Amino acid sequence: MHQPEPSTGLRHRTVDAPAGRLHLVEQGAGPLVLLVHGFPESWYSWRHQLPALAAAGHRAVALDVRGYGRSSRPSATREYRMRALVEDNLALVHALGERTAVIIGHDWGANIAAASALLHPEVFHAVGLLSVPYTPPGGPRPSDVFARMSGGQGAGEQEFYVSYFQEPGRAEAEIEPDVRGWLAGFYAALSADTMPAPGQPDPHFVSGGGTLRERFPADRLPSWLTEADLDHYAGEFERTGMTGALNRYRNMDRDWEDLADLDGSPLTQPSLFVGGALDASTTWMADAIDAHPATLPGLLSSHILDGCGHWVQQERPREVNRLLTSWLAKVAPPAPRR
Repeated sequence: MHQPEPSTGLRHRTVDAPAGRLHLVEQGAGPLVLLVHGFPESWYSWRHQLPALAAAGHRAVALDVRGYGRSSRPSATREYRMRALVEDNLALVHALGERTAVIIGHDWGANIAAASALLHPEVFHAVGLLSVPYTPPGGPRPSDVFARMSGGQGAGEQEFYVSYFQEPGRAEAEIEPDVRGWLAGFYAALSADTMPAPGQPDPHFVSGGGTLRERFPADRLPSWLTEADLDHYAGEFERTGMTGALNRYRNMDRDWEDLADLDGSPLTQPSLFVGGALDASTTWMADAIDAHPATLPGLLSSHILDGCGHWVQQERPREVNRLLTSWLAKVAPPAPRR
């Protein structure tokens, strides 16, 4: 199925995959670059990168991850474990008639990209990570770590958002009555120009008996997010519901078990990391970034963007596009133009 958009050059397709079907949007021709989004987003979070990568001589493909957008949404929670998502990416590359790809991910997509490259280095020959640094499989059980971060769930205690998301139905009950309003607040809470000031309640935690939204900024959008952008994201989640997206969080212990045989494994392919200086993913995980010389021995390009929050490729599209195309010219050079 092809659905060209002549005004933009974007082509929508669905392909068969273990999920059932995967929806993707592609632009350009040349070496394949697979773009994997995070939570709570869709292929649309790469709207600024698709034309830039295509113009640089690449076949840029952004997918809706299993459970999102127009891709299939299996009902069983375990169908969202990491190995299943990796198999989707593998099937997508083959469905596009390619043998290899560069894979780039943001947020959860960075974890999915890293796992794809770790499990299938013969296919994913270079990997780019945005916002979330690489951490090898292993370590303590994730649910135990998040429980310690939460510090309890009694009155006056704070619960870490991951633990909150892991309980089936709980976050859905908060989000789904007003998807658009919740998304607007979530995006604003993690954006450089709208995030809560230091000393204000941290939006990564839930107060005892409260909701995440109570800590989100209200009635203002970050500068990178237009009303039309928000309408797109909200429309997708209003149609699909939030469970498919949240199921990624509900498989973290299962992933820990599934990838135990790769405990401590470095990611050796040529790699890139880009994070925002004001993003908790980079500040809380500073030790992981410091460890990249050992865990990402193929790291060619690493950048922390001053004054940038979590949504790096949307907050700083021109800068991220420049970094991506420069790195891609080294790891997947396009064919010379005649």
